[in-house]
Amino acid sequence: MKRRNLALRSSESWRPPALRKPTLLRRLGDLQLQSIWRDLRPVLAHETGAVLDVGCGEQPYRSLLTHAGSYQGLDIAEANDRFGYGRDDTLYVSGYPWPVPDASIDLALCTEVLEHVLEPADLLTEVKRCLRPGGRLLMTVPFAARWHFVPFDYWRFTPSAISHLLGEAGFVDVKVYSRGNPVTVTAQKVLALIAPLGAARVPLMPVAAAAALVGHWSLKGDWGEDCLGYTVVAKRPAAPVT
Repeated sequence: MKRRNLALRSSESWRPPALRKPTLLRRLGDLQLQSIWRDLRPVLAHETGAVLDVGCGEQPYRSLLTHAGSYQGLDIAEANDRFGYGRDDTLYVSGYPWPVPDASIDLALCTEVLEHVLEPADLLTEVKRCLRPGGRLLMTVPFAARWHFVPFDYWRFTPSAISHLLGEAGFVDVKVYSRGNPVTVTAQKVLALIAPLGAARVPLMPVAAAAALVGHWSLKGDWGEDCLGYTVVAKRPAAPVT
């Protein structure tokens, strides 16, 4: 049997619509998105400090920051060419350091970004530089997720890897939470199989609806070693008392 040499792939066969606004309808059919929204909403709704949205894309979670003191979206200069995202109010950067003052940010938000970074340790070190002592990193990464934005999707991180990378970058109080469980993953895979079918998916809509219903219900369960991804909270160490 002839098999594909995936090292030669430079594009994906199907790409979901760009994430510009996480509408209720979009979240109903995308368990990855819903699981992220579910974890971020209670945290971002109470944030009152300066926020840096690292790898912000179209800033899909900015609307949750109802009390933030300030907000700045940041992304790479190639964001439009690679991912189809571009906004006039985003700070686009090439390399390090970013044009963000040392210790000037209270919360760094980094959603579904680290898998697209060839040197994730460098990015985390730069995030720590921007955070004030005691400042927080709120990050999500995928785990059971399709290869996406090919070829610019490089990694899948386990909790062990996340803890190691953040510790090496100098973060403390690292907490890693799973988003979903094996049932959620199964439901998402069913939805992912149906989504690219176009008009052919119409007869399968009852199956998709059932998968979505089961998947959303399953998000309440915290068990197993498989999940959609992880939500991570960590801190820059507080300044020593003198």
